[in-house]
Amino acid sequence: MKKSFLISLLFSFLFSFSGCAQHSAPSSSVSKVPVIGMVLDKGGLGDESFNDSAYRGLKKAEKKFGNKMGVKLLESHSSADYYPNLQALAQSGCSLVFAVGYLMTDAVRQVAPQFPNTKFAIIDGVIPNISNVASLTFKEQESSFLAGFLAGSMTRTKTVGFIGGERSWLIKKFEAGYKAGVETANPKVRVLTGYTGSFSNPSIGEEMALAQFSEGADIIYHAAGACGIGVINAARKKGKGYFAIGVDEDQDSIAPGRVLTSAEKHVNVAVYDTIQLFMKGKFTPGIHKYGLKNDGVGLSPMKYTKKDIPPRILKLLAAYTRAISDGKIVVPETLSELKKFHPVRLSLKKLKLKTTKAKT
Repeated sequence: MKKSFLISLLFSFLFSFSGCAQHSAPSSSVSKVPVIGMVLDKGGLGDESFNDSAYRGLKKAEKKFGNKMGVKLLESHSSADYYPNLQALAQSGCSLVFAVGYLMTDAVRQVAPQFPNTKFAIIDGVIPNISNVASLTFKEQESSFLAGFLAGSMTRTKTVGFIGGERSWLIKKFEAGYKAGVETANPKVRVLTGYTGSFSNPSIGEEMALAQFSEGADIIYHAAGACGIGVINAARKKGKGYFAIGVDEDQDSIAPGRVLTSAEKHVNVAVYDTIQLFMKGKFTPGIHKYGLKNDGVGLSPMKYTKKDIPPRILKLLAAYTRAISDGKIVVPETLSELKKFHPVRLSLKKLKLKTTKAKT
């Protein structure tokens, strides 16, 4: 009896243990919260431009979705960091990874196929044929046109400048749009052009801007990342009568009164929109374009300088914005297209478009 009691007790214990194990199993299968990763380009946080804008979109999404999503961020100090940073975020389990900058195009092409269950979105890069990659592109030439029109209308010396970062098809879009806007405002205005060869050295930007100012420019537009901070510093040093034009973010407050306007590229809008679609299960690969029509680009509010711009020019800026948004004016996005560009003159009285018959 004693032996039979012990056996019965043993079976009872085993059954109870088995029952506890079966009950606790479901608690280990907790649903995972999607994590959104972001790899910043060289220049990193604090560039008051491209990277900061992307990060702002990420933080806005984090605020909206709260504990329904996580965030991971990696900064790149050189191009050698692109591939390992993207790979690290994918390996860590990120559901969606942003590559902030066209310079990461090759790295995304290499990493994305290795992680087919991870979604990737690249800012400015064009990767149309990988099923888990979305390419977020912008019509920078449109906002650059408006900046050029304003510069061409406001210059006193009939000479303005353009300073780009690294030479590429992307920065040429800024240059082409800007020059088209200047020519539309006044075909007699000269445009000085220079490239820093970098996006991360403000001192180079300042040196080049001071050189252009000494050659007669009184307004300089930069598309040079952190180098552009140097362009703005140069305008501040020159003082009254000299201006910089900012890029990507609203940079007007960096040097109040010395930044005429900023040609904003709303990277934050593209990042936020992409995260929203992803969270709804509607992530779509392929090329997505952001322009004036869908709030992808535009000019800053000109908080410190608007009072100094004649009302007629402000009205024309608004009219050109509408005309471009409506497709009535197509802004050139390459220098070869710029050569074929014929300025379109707007009549504020009739609000009709008048195209010059021949290139001036």
